[in-house]
Amino acid sequence: MNDSNELFKIKKAVKWINARTKNRKPLTAIITGSGLSESLPELSDKIVLPYKSIPGFSSTTVKGHKGELVFGYYKGKQIVIMRGRFHFYESHKMSFIATPIRILGFLGVKNLIVTAAVGSLRSRIKPGEIFLLNNHINMMGDNPLMGNYDEGFGAMFPDMSEPYDKKLLKFASKAAKKLKIKAKSGVYFAVSGPSYETSKEVQVYRMLGGDVVGMSVVPEVIAARQMKINVLGIAWVSNFTTGISKKIIKHNEVLELGRKVSIKMKELIEAVLKSRLIH
Repeated sequence: MNDSNELFKIKKAVKWINARTKNRKPLTAIITGSGLSESLPELSDKIVLPYKSIPGFSSTTVKGHKGELVFGYYKGKQIVIMRGRFHFYESHKMSFIATPIRILGFLGVKNLIVTAAVGSLRSRIKPGEIFLLNNHINMMGDNPLMGNYDEGFGAMFPDMSEPYDKKLLKFASKAAKKLKIKAKSGVYFAVSGPSYETSKEVQVYRMLGGDVVGMSVVPEVIAARQMKINVLGIAWVSNFTTGISKKIIKHNEVLELGRKVSIKMKELIEAVLKSRLIH
C-alpha cells in the first residue's frame, strides 16, 4: 500500500531531522506554552532546529513561542523540546497541529509532557499556581484526526479513556508536594480562542465540568494518544477568567507572571524527567 500524503510528509520530515541529529532517538518530548521559556531543563549536547527549516513545520506567530526543536540529554536521557507550539486560532488547520506530534512519534518519542498557560474557572484555583491535567473537554469545534487518517498513526477511533497517564500524574503530584509547590489537579476545558471568555461563557464552562480553560493542549494530546504516547499535562494558572476577577487580562502580564512561575515549573519537570517512569 502506498503511503498517504500525510504519512509521506511525516516520513520526509523525520528523514530530514535524522540527517541533522545523527539519528537521535529521544523517548521524551516537552512542549512549552506561553511564558514558559525559562522553565526548560538544561540539556547537554544540544542540537537546535528552527521550525521554519523543518519540512512540514511552520513558523510560530504568538509572542513567547520561540519556534525551534531542541534535542539534547538530561541526566543521560535523550530529550526533545518543542519551544513553541501551533494553535488553531493562528488559522492552522486542526489536522496540521497533529503533524509535529506524529513526527515526534516517528522519531521514537514515548512520553510527552505538555505545558500551557490556563485561565482559572474557579476561585479556589489561583493565578501563579501549577495545575495538573487529569482530563479534558474538547469544545474547539474540530478534531486533529479528521481527514488525514493513515493506519501508520494508530487506530482511526483511538481510545480516550485515559488521555493523561495516571502513573505520571500521580508521580507529578507527589513530586510537587515534596518540592513544596502548590499544585491542583482537574479538567482542562479547550476552546478555539483567541478572544478571552465572556462571563456567561465562563459560567457554562464551569457548569459543564471545566476547572481551567485554554486554547491549546487538547489537539496535541489527541494526536499523541492515537500513537500510544503517554501524556503528562502540566499547566500554570495565568489569570482568573472573566467574572471571577474584575481585572482586564493583558498578554504581556501573562508572560511576566509566567517568568516567575517558570522556576517552579522547571523544578517539577526535572523531577519527572529523573523518575523511573521516564526512560
